[in-house]
Amino acid sequence: MNSELIILLLVIVTALAFDFTNGFHDTGNAMATSIATGALKPKTAVSLSAILNLVGAFLSVEVALTVTNAVIKIQNKDGSPKAEFTAQHGRALLIIVLAGLIGGIVWNLLTWLLGLPSSSSHALFGGLIGAALASGAGVVWVGHGKLDGVVGKVIMPALFAPVVAGLVAAVGTFLIFRIVAGVAERFTEEGFRWGQIGTASLVSLAHGTNDAQKTMGVITLALIGYSASTPDSTGLFAWHDTHGVPFWVKVSCAVAIALGTFLGGWRIIRTLGKGLIEISSPQGMAAEASSATIILASSHLGFALSTTHVATGSILGSGVGKPGAKVRWGVAGRMVAAWVITLPAAAVVGAIMWFIAAKIPTLAGPLVAFVILVALSGYMYWRAQQQKVDSNNVNAEWDDETNALAPAAEEKIAKV
Repeated sequence: MNSELIILLLVIVTALAFDFTNGFHDTGNAMATSIATGALKPKTAVSLSAILNLVGAFLSVEVALTVTNAVIKIQNKDGSPKAEFTAQHGRALLIIVLAGLIGGIVWNLLTWLLGLPSSSSHALFGGLIGAALASGAGVVWVGHGKLDGVVGKVIMPALFAPVVAGLVAAVGTFLIFRIVAGVAERFTEEGFRWGQIGTASLVSLAHGTNDAQKTMGVITLALIGYSASTPDSTGLFAWHDTHGVPFWVKVSCAVAIALGTFLGGWRIIRTLGKGLIEISSPQGMAAEASSATIILASSHLGFALSTTHVATGSILGSGVGKPGAKVRWGVAGRMVAAWVITLPAAAVVGAIMWFIAAKIPTLAGPLVAFVILVALSGYMYWRAQQQKVDSNNVNAEWDDETNALAPAAEEKIAKV
C-alpha cells in the first residue's frame, strides 16, 4: 500500500466524519421549530429528518460539481495555471483536501459545543481555502461566469439567502395570522402542526440535496488528486472525468449525513427552537416553507448554500412577521458574529493543518494532522457531556439571563 493510497483513505474517512458532523450540526435547520412547538416528538423528528436527508442526497449532483470545480486550482507561483496536473500536484491536492476537512470539522464541533448554528458549508470552504492558500495553490475566487467561483457560488448566496429567507418568512407569517384572525388558537395550532410536519420534511429533503453533495464533491476532488499521483491506479479509487461522482461516493455520503442527522445535534436544535423566539406552529410552518423553497432552488442552480443561514433567517423572519412576538436579538447577534468569522476561522485551522501535514516528512505529516483531529474531537465531546443537552431537555424554558444551553430554568424552579 503506497503512501498516496493511505492519505486518500485518511481523506475519505475525514470527509465522511465531516459529513457526519454536518448532519447533526444542521438537524435543527429542519426540525428545531417542529420540536419546539410539539408538532413532532424529538426522537421522531430526527429519525424522519435522517431518512429524508438520505433520500435527498441522491436527487442532484450540481452542488457536488461546484465543490469539485469551483474552489481549488493548482497554479504556478506567478499565478498562471499549471500546464499539466502531475503526480506531485495530485499528492499536494490530497493534503490540501485533508487539511481543509480538518479545519471544517474542528469549527463544526466548536460551534456545536457552544450551541451556535453556524454554517457547516462555510466551515468546509474556509478550511479548503485556507489550506489551498497556505500551499500556494490557487483559489477560484471568480470563475468564467458571473455566478462561478467562490464569490458567485458561496459568498454571494451567504449574503443574500438569509435576508431573502427572512423577508419571505416575515411576509408569510404576517399573512397567515391575518388570514386566521378570529379563529380559535387551539384550532390554528393543531392545523399548522400538521403543516409543520410537511414543511419540515421538505427542508430535510432539501438539506440532503444540498449539503450531502458537498462531501461528495470533496471526495471526488481527492480521487482526482489520487489518480493524478498514481497514474496507473485502477479499481474503486480510480477516477476519470467521464464518471462524474462515483456511485459508492454518493451512497457513503448519504449514509454518513443521515447517521449524523439521526444523532440529533440537540444543542443547536435548542438554540434555534427556543433561543431566537418563542415560536408557534403558524410561524414554524412559514419559516420551514421559506427555507425549503430557497434551499431547493439553490441546489438546482448549484449554489453551495448555507442551510443554517437560511433556516435562521426564516425563523427570525417569522418572529418579525408575528405581531407582538419577542425576538431575542442578542442571541441572533452572537449567531451572526459566528457566521462572519466561520470562513476565516476555519481557513486558519486549515492552513495550520496543511503546514503540519505537508512539512512533516513523508506519511508522518498527514497522520499527525489526523491524530490532532481525533484528539480535539474527543476533547470537545467530553466538554459537551459536562453540560448535556439531549431529547429530554431540549425543550426546557430558555433562560434569558444566562442564555444557558442546559435547562437552567428548571434549576431555578427547583430552588423556589
